[in-house]
Amino acid sequence: MSQDALPVELDRTSPVPLYYQLAQALERSILDGRLVPGDRIENEIDLAKRLNLSRPTARQAIQALVDKGLLVRKRGVGTQVVRNEVHRAVELTSLYEDLVAAGQRPSTKLLDYRLGRADEEVADELGIEHDAQVVSIRRLRSADDVPLAILTNHLPAELAPAPDELQAKGLYQCLRGRGITIAQAEQRIGARISTGDEAELLDEGPGDAVLTMQRVAFNEVGTAIELGRHVYRASRYFFDVSVFSR
Repeated sequence: MSQDALPVELDRTSPVPLYYQLAQALERSILDGRLVPGDRIENEIDLAKRLNLSRPTARQAIQALVDKGLLVRKRGVGTQVVRNEVHRAVELTSLYEDLVAAGQRPSTKLLDYRLGRADEEVADELGIEHDAQVVSIRRLRSADDVPLAILTNHLPAELAPAPDELQAKGLYQCLRGRGITIAQAEQRIGARISTGDEAELLDEGPGDAVLTMQRVAFNEVGTAIELGRHVYRASRYFFDVSVFSR
């Protein structure tokens, strides 16, 4: 389906800028389902010609929706409606549980599950001996069959869930089944350019940006339980943070 099948009414007597009127019309078409994820819209030249607008006006309208995360520009493809983004509050929850709560269907592909000795950095983060046994896990998490995140976790070997558990449940759910409660965590959120492997797994373009999060989770008595290093699709994922004045 393309946007040229949709009526767009512009009021040239209104004080509301034309680019904004066009952006609002396109946004309504996305939110009410007339345009669905994957649909391509007209390029700015065709859109401007059809609606008798200047090209910069059409470009500004499209860019406004790109900035809001409703459209994405893909080289060689054009401008497409993107799938609903995942907005995640920065709270002590697992991605698996957040997706379920949001009405999405999470699935997991286990990419690697390895028992070995902790390297110096992992051991320091977990507060264990440098030669202690840890299990390192790498998973691809999808939402409604769309790749969303690459999750890498390191845990003391005696705490690690079995591989089959991790493909059916979230990590924190598996830990709770062992009587382990995550009480607090320290985490750092960032962004960088994806590696080739990450871009391929997440179905993104080479060099596209990804969001990153590193988290060390602790139990009730302050013992480190796991170190997580996660990579998220920046085109589909947001962290929501609440801030308060003093």
